[in-house]
Amino acid sequence: MTVVTPAELTAPLGAPLTLEPAKGTSRFSKGRTAKYALLIFFTLLVLIPVYVLIVTSFKGQGDASPARAWNLPQVWTMENWTGAWQALSPSLWRTFQMVVPAAIISSFLGSMNGFVLARWRFKGADIVFTLILFGMFIPYQAVMIPLLQLMLGAGIPSGVPSLIILHVIYGLPITTLIFRNYYMSIPDELVEAARVDGAGMLRTYWSVVLPISIPSFVVVLIWQFTSAWNDFLFAVFFSSSQNGPVTLALNNLANGALLTNYGISMAGALLASLPTLLVYVLLGKYFIGGLMSGSVKG
Repeated sequence: MTVVTPAELTAPLGAPLTLEPAKGTSRFSKGRTAKYALLIFFTLLVLIPVYVLIVTSFKGQGDASPARAWNLPQVWTMENWTGAWQALSPSLWRTFQMVVPAAIISSFLGSMNGFVLARWRFKGADIVFTLILFGMFIPYQAVMIPLLQLMLGAGIPSGVPSLIILHVIYGLPITTLIFRNYYMSIPDELVEAARVDGAGMLRTYWSVVLPISIPSFVVVLIWQFTSAWNDFLFAVFFSSSQNGPVTLALNNLANGALLTNYGISMAGALLASLPTLLVYVLLGKYFIGGLMSGSVKG
């Protein structure tokens, strides 16, 4: 960008004009270049392991080795993907059976908790909310053995049923927090109008509050889906290779292929991460928007 100086505006006709660059243009250009350079650098830093993962998944057994990790496959093959799919497909289906109900149930329970704690105040509501949040800070490892004894004593089958219950319970603190913050941003007049029309607590929640809770539901569903999908600790304690989720099957696949076939382990890792990747790619913008929707009281 260039500007014309006042002296040039009063110069005689026919005199040559000299255009000077606008002040700050060079600095802005350098700053923008540095910003994009940093973004490209960190993008490459993140994508380097992804490159190794993808390339190795298409290598044959003799071609996949740490010494040739950066090289392209000598012969591109789909054998690793076929073997990984055969090994992981049953556990992938079990994981969907576990993750979808756990995410939906914990989201609805967190929504009801958040509405009551935000809009239907009662004596000791803040204490109850604090106790619910306290569950977020208890390390899972500290309660794993008593929790296992409790589940066995209750006669709950291992595998998908146990994991659904556990992810619903341990998802309540974060879902309650997100929904409570969102419902605190809802105008008081909206809830008061429902009360004036004679709506009780449940009617207000179902007919007024729930229809406008889509942004928060998107956030907690994505959060719970990815958290339950990627969980490994609960899977180890409360399931086996015959009835467990994909994380447990992937661990068994990697141990079985240790030092013999890196390609099938890489293909299995990509298969196991594909659902969560698709969720964030397709719904990522709604996830950010839902997080921001309850950040400011309106």
